Amino acid sequence: MTGMQKLFIDKIVVHMSVGESGDKLIKGEALMKEICNGATPVRTIAKRTVPAFGLRKGQPMGCKLTLRGAVAEEFLATSLAIIEKKIRPQQFDVNGNFGFGIEEHTDYPGQSYDPQIGIYGMDINVVIEKKGVRIARRSAQKKKLPSKQHVKREEAVLFMKERFNVEVVE
Repeated sequence: MTGMQKLFIDKIVVHMSVGESGDKLIKGEALMKEICNGATPVRTIAKRTVPAFGLRKGQPMGCKLTLRGAVAEEFLATSLAIIEKKIRPQQFDVNGNFGFGIEEHTDYPGQSYDPQIGIYGMDINVVIEKKGVRIARRSAQKKKLPSKQHVKREEAVLFMKERFNVEVVE
């Protein structure tokens, strides 16, 4: 078994910030639920007050959701097609995770522009792991993760190239 076979997509976190609560946030949540195959988003709360953006601490300002398994891989394949399967090496962190943005929700299949909703962008963060990381997270007999279980940037890049035909461009 090669090292590539041990890698898998643990989860995908999709985040959409609408900048304000109320009707705009409700429409954003409905849109996200539709794009992400019925997964229910959770509201995100402003951590501090930013007068320039009109944000108050504790005010709902966006939504996020986590996808796992086959749904996550299907969503990732669709999202990568939107950005033409091109990712820069700087988008990968030292732990092999990566993220990218989608500028307009209308790029997804079945989505069209609605003047009542507007245009929303979203951030997509992908967590890549190796089998066996549970030993570091479980509550009973928690152990330190050996260095061979850590995903390195190069491994993640190679995994994305092989699995999703992603082109890493400078």
